[in-house]
Amino acid sequence: MKVIDADGAVLGRLASQIAKQLVKGEKVIVVNAEKAVITGRKEDIYSKYKQRIDRSDRANPKKGPKFPKTPDKLFKRAVRGMVGYTTKRGKNALTNLKVFIGTPSEFDGKAERHQIKPPRCSYTTLDELCAYLGWKG
Repeated sequence: MKVIDADGAVLGRLASQIAKQLVKGEKVIVVNAEKAVITGRKEDIYSKYKQRIDRSDRANPKKGPKFPKTPDKLFKRAVRGMVGYTTKRGKNALTNLKVFIGTPSEFDGKAERHQIKPPRCSYTTLDELCAYLGWKG
């Protein structure tokens, strides 16, 4: 079991490395998911994700597609896109992933910081993005 702290890590890079570990059969726990960052201009990121939310609301609000508004589910969705969730192997791999907002007490001091350097360009955190999308957390 591997515990990873997502504080300051770039979402896509971290998600791809976690996806590789999940496919190998390892169990991965991610803490501080709301502190992961998405690089790019804040306005561009907001409009991209707002468009996804609006499209999912228009299509069929009862059936879907549903798009998450919380940081932990948004993080898990990013990993899901890199695992290949339509196959049986991908679905089994996703059962080995747990994502938390903040750090639960049982994982205090056990989480390893991710090796990727924080970005030098403009970025936004998942917490800010989800607050913009309507998350009240």
